[in-house]
Amino acid sequence: MGASSVRTAMPTTTTTRSLRLTAALGIAAIGLALVPAASANAATTIDGPIGLGTAASYGVLGSSTITNTGPTTVGGDVGLSPGSAVTGFTGPPTGGSYTGALNVANEAAATARQDLTTAYNTAAGLSPNRIGLGNLGGQSLVPGVYSGVNLSLTGTLTLEGGADSVWVFQSDETLITSTASNIVFNGDASSCNVFWKVGSSATLGTDSDFVGTILADQSISVTTGADIDGRLLARVGAVTLQSNDIVIPDECGEDGEVGTSPSPTVGDDTPPDGTVGTPYEFTVPADGEPTPTVVVSDGTLPPGLVLDEDGTISGTPTTPGDYTFEVIVSNGEEPDVTVEYEISIVPVAESPSPSPSPSTPGTPGTPGTPGDGTGGPGDGSDNPGDGLAYSGAHPGMTGMAIWAAALTALGALALTLRFRMRREQGRA
Repeated sequence: MGASSVRTAMPTTTTTRSLRLTAALGIAAIGLALVPAASANAATTIDGPIGLGTAASYGVLGSSTITNTGPTTVGGDVGLSPGSAVTGFTGPPTGGSYTGALNVANEAAATARQDLTTAYNTAAGLSPNRIGLGNLGGQSLVPGVYSGVNLSLTGTLTLEGGADSVWVFQSDETLITSTASNIVFNGDASSCNVFWKVGSSATLGTDSDFVGTILADQSISVTTGADIDGRLLARVGAVTLQSNDIVIPDECGEDGEVGTSPSPTVGDDTPPDGTVGTPYEFTVPADGEPTPTVVVSDGTLPPGLVLDEDGTISGTPTTPGDYTFEVIVSNGEEPDVTVEYEISIVPVAESPSPSPSPSTPGTPGTPGTPGDGTGGPGDGSDNPGDGLAYSGAHPGMTGMAIWAAALTALGALALTLRFRMRREQGRA
């Protein structure tokens, strides 16, 4: 009798742990499935160059040291604060020169450095139109805000735009350009309106041609023969130069404007799931002036659904499945907004089989047992089981939530059976 009790207790303990784990996993899966999808919004763009304040007149501005080797020329001011070591500007033919003022550890340099910090934070705070960039070589980019962990340039980067076009490049860490790399314009764009926010340090390669204002949090190093059509501004580090030409274009002003462009915006709402044979409707939450249009740019809508130009997805789904697609929202103002959506279409839910009467001796009013043919999980029948409709959940739940609900139901059933076994053992 004692041996029999031991044999009964051991599997019961193991089963209890497994059932508790199963139930916990089901509950966790439900929590994950119900996490809302990430929202898609139009990026905040700039409708004018980033304001540099008094830092706009500086071709070179550093914080700790400025070191030059060779006949570097700077078209504009040279400034350093709070450091005081500026070397190598002894004039031609062997030393560096500048066309503006030299401000070292004075109020003018300190103010310019404060304005640089403001400009750096402004550039860092803009929402990018594109993220995840790395090597910019070979690309042709329209105006916008571009972001990457480490930005680099091998070969040629082309910027396409007009006189008022603005580009902001955000590097979380470094900016490195290769030997003989260059940046060119296709159109009437100006280097005044190109900005590079660098999270740590920037390095410009030998004989490279660079365009724009570098706003570096740390240091800037320019190797031999590199030419800059713009500015080198280091917020807390050093600037190192080697026989370079640095020119601030004459048309660059001091002030810029930052704001929200009239390009379209898209709200956070996402399309719900649908059911075969049930009318469906969802409107992409797009807004803007002029009124934006919405078209599918990639992927396919569920069969039976169509997208109107006003952004309304409607119709009656005909085929179950998961459908992923992208839409482009545009109103003639750059930039357009691309949003990815997913719609799951489930089959028509079948009516569940009648549940056994709770009053029937020995038959609990619970979902069927796996493999017993009553519709429980794993029995292979078409009946999805009592209390668990084929749709699995409300229309907004994902496939993960359906599996989670099934696991939770299975765990509850097993715990009920375990309770009965204990009660019968007690009676014995």
